[in-house]
Amino acid sequence: MAAADDQTVGVPVLVRYEVSGGAARVTLDSQHNRNAISSALVEQLHAALDRAAADDGARVVVLGHAGGTFCAGADLSEASAAGADQSSPEAQAAERTRVFLGLLRAIISHPKPVIAAVDGHVRAGGMGLVAACDLALAGPTSTFALTEVRLGLAAAMISVPLAARINSRDLARALLTGEKFDAAHASRIGLLSEAVDDVDAAVDELVAAFRPCSPQGLAENKALLAAPMLADLDARGEDLAGVTARLFTTAEVAEGMTAFLERRPPSWATPDA
Repeated sequence: MAAADDQTVGVPVLVRYEVSGGAARVTLDSQHNRNAISSALVEQLHAALDRAAADDGARVVVLGHAGGTFCAGADLSEASAAGADQSSPEAQAAERTRVFLGLLRAIISHPKPVIAAVDGHVRAGGMGLVAACDLALAGPTSTFALTEVRLGLAAAMISVPLAARINSRDLARALLTGEKFDAAHASRIGLLSEAVDDVDAAVDELVAAFRPCSPQGLAENKALLAAPMLADLDARGEDLAGVTARLFTTAEVAEGMTAFLERRPPSWATPDA
C-alpha cells in the first residue's frame, strides 16, 4: 500500500490519497465544513486526480469521504465572504462556477474509471460529483438532495451530469422540490449504480472487476462513454456559469444563504398546513 503524503507545513490536507488493492483511494477529508466544495478542496482534488492518472499501481479511482457527509455542495461561507476581493460578486460567482466545471470535466474525462463510494449525505454540488463519476455505490445511511432551489439558486452546472444519469421525471422532482431521498431511491432513478449494505465490501468487489482490464481499453471505452457529456458541458458551460453568476447577485439568494448559515427558514418558506 502506498500511503498518503504527509501534510505540507501550514497547508491543511483536505483530500487524502493512497493506493490499495489496485485502486487509487481519493478521500475528501474537510470535515469541518462537511466536505464542502471550497477552492482549497478543488485544488487538492485536481492534484489527486492527476496523480491517480499517472499512477501505474492504480487501475481505477475510488472517490470516498471521511465523516458522515460525502459532500455538502458549495462552501457557502466562502461564497458569502467573496466580496473581499476587487472583482464584482457576479464575476466571482462566475469564476467559482468555471472552477467547478473544470473539476467535473476532470472526473468525467479521467483516463481511469472513477467510482463514487458514498456512506453519508450528499447535497447540491456534491450530487454533481457523484453523477460525474462512472459508477456510484452508496450505503443505507446515505441521503441525497438537490437543495439549490431552497436557496434561490439553480443546479446549473451539475444539471449536465445529472441529466445524463437520472430519469427526466425523477430529475424534475428532485430539482424542483429539493426533497431528500435515500440510496434505494437514488439507485432506482439512476443516480447510483447500486445501493449496497456494505460500501467498503461492495467497492472492493467492483475494483476487482477491473483487474483483468487493459489500461488502454479502459481509457478508450471510458472516452466513448464520456464524449456526449463532455460535449454538452463544453457547449453550455459559459451559459450555465452565467446563470449562477446572475442568481448570486439577487436578494433571494442573499436571503437563502443567510438563512442557511443562520439555520433558520428563509423568508419565503410557507408554514406547514
